[in-house]
Amino acid sequence: MPEFIDVDPGDLYLPPSRAQEADPAKLGRQIAKHGKSLDGMPPLQVVRGKNGNLRINDGVTRATRAAKLRPGVLVIAEVIQDLPQLDVTRIPRVKDCLP
Repeated sequence: MPEFIDVDPGDLYLPPSRAQEADPAKLGRQIAKHGKSLDGMPPLQVVRGKNGNLRINDGVTRATRAAKLRPGVLVIAEVIQDLPQLDVTRIPRVKDCLP
């Protein structure tokens, strides 16, 4: 059964494929289309790693937009996998890479 949680997107760790930041062009398109609104945004998909830290699996651009334009506002995330041995803290968090 899926587990949905409320998270601060700025506190989520980035996946290795996006360890620098969200795609700037895609982020610009999302901001132009949705602005500050988070209404109807699909849940982020996250993996729960060591010590309960969460890493984004899908939704880096959405998390970046939310963290940049609505800091501190919680969004819904779906925990798709628990990997208690995975140390996700070696890669920056969303808030560490905000443009």
